[in-house]
Amino acid sequence: MTTVAVTGASGFVGRRVVEDLAQRGHVAIGVVRGSSASSAREVGDIGVQTDWARALEGVEVVVHCAARAHVMHERAIDPLQLYRAVNVEGTRRLAEQAARYGVRRIVYLSSVKAAGERSTPGRPLKVLDTPVPEDAYGVSKREAELALLEVGAAKGLETVIVRSPLVYGPGVKGNLFRLMAAIARGWPLPLGTLDNRRSMVSLANLTDFISLCIESPIAAGRTFFVSDGEDLSTASLARRIGAAFGRPTRLLPVPSAVLSMLGRVTGKATEIERLIGTLQVDVADTHGLLRWLPPQTVDEGLRETVDWFRSLG
Repeated sequence: MTTVAVTGASGFVGRRVVEDLAQRGHVAIGVVRGSSASSAREVGDIGVQTDWARALEGVEVVVHCAARAHVMHERAIDPLQLYRAVNVEGTRRLAEQAARYGVRRIVYLSSVKAAGERSTPGRPLKVLDTPVPEDAYGVSKREAELALLEVGAAKGLETVIVRSPLVYGPGVKGNLFRLMAAIARGWPLPLGTLDNRRSMVSLANLTDFISLCIESPIAAGRTFFVSDGEDLSTASLARRIGAAFGRPTRLLPVPSAVLSMLGRVTGKATEIERLIGTLQVDVADTHGLLRWLPPQTVDEGLRETVDWFRSLG
């Protein structure tokens, strides 16, 4: 049994991590920014001056999920500054104080965006590839990784970096939620010709992997990609969601070049690229070094997500 503090415990991933760790017999302590009716420990805004002392009291391992999340339609004048304040300096401050208060390990939930936005068909991104983050969020996540490694090396703090692709499950938002809503309503979707591949990971699989990273001696000092192990085209994902709803998905055979053009014309090129582009991650090290296999299949994860969606009424 390990005492684990989970930052961002009120968020999409953090909440599930707390639940999963408690079910596994760990002492899971939620850490949140604002007030909470639960037993979570509060730290206020996250940045260079955050006082993590109370949150770290008696803690052996920290799972750091808190972050300024990716914003699709960013309106800030200098978004990179905002991302850095929370994601980089907040992480550095947490690592420094964790080392001071006797925490032995930090498991950091990073993002595939720290490595890049796309992969070449047939060649997934590898951990040892040179990172090429493109947007402010991706840059900040990569810089946070480097800050964590720097503090860890200097202070003797064990670090584990987990880069996740798209995470889905109960509570998911964004493009996947909108895709489910469109399929539930029976809307035709212009995705029929897409043959791209994208890696994803369900909440159940991600939290299972994080649990392994808390204790595994082999994980210390390493960076891992994590995924379900089955990469889907956007068209296939839509069909599998339809199957989870128990209804066929209506897909129109619109060429990807036409979708790209529409994206440029409408100012939604980034959103369209996520639909038609390829972004795969290589999880060979994840499976080989840690002997980890995802406990939940893609279809099981999608059914769980669809069941939650239906519960919203």
